[in-house]
Amino acid sequence: MAVEPEAEIVAAFEGAKGFMPRGEGLALYAAAAEAAALGLPLLEVGTYCGRSTILLADAARRGGVSAITVDHHRGSEEQQPGWEYHDPATVDPEVGRMDTLPTFRRTLHAAGLEDHVIAIVGRSPQVAKAWGGPLGFVFIDGGHTDEHATGDYEGWAPHVADGGLLVIHDVFPDPVDIMTGQAPYRVYLRALESGAFTEVAAVDSLRVLRRTAAGI
Repeated sequence: MAVEPEAEIVAAFEGAKGFMPRGEGLALYAAAAEAAALGLPLLEVGTYCGRSTILLADAARRGGVSAITVDHHRGSEEQQPGWEYHDPATVDPEVGRMDTLPTFRRTLHAAGLEDHVIAIVGRSPQVAKAWGGPLGFVFIDGGHTDEHATGDYEGWAPHVADGGLLVIHDVFPDPVDIMTGQAPYRVYLRALESGAFTEVAAVDSLRVLRRTAAGI
């Protein structure tokens, strides 16, 4: 039976700024809770304001591991001014650019989960090059261009431990359903075609894959 978060965690998730719907969030939580049993960190690429981080942090807390987030906090392509997903409240008036880090920190503080999260502020490929250890769980939810999605996959998938989970968000097989581009879908196909990962769950645009062989 899938592990579910307590009601207060669900309420914090639903009250946080972000885009992930409840059904995908519950699936993300179940995957993170399962992966935490490996005793390795849970890592998220693409933090935004911390909506999904709440779920990963609580799963990490329950599993006795750490949740790690990687984001430059300047927003992805579709969150910039003039685009559909832009929120003017995330713009730092002093520098004139998006800065979601303060909101993210307030989100974790309000949920009481700050002590269970290690926040890395930087660009995913640079951080991945500096990362040296195995991970029990990698959640790819960063930029949606082919460059960014591929960079996230190539940077972090090699660190998924044997039996660990790779979770990819915004996988839209049908172009009619496109919201943010099909780059995550292409990365998802690449992971399956590599023979290194096997799909174990799919909930709306969320895909959960388990490492079953070496490679990416």
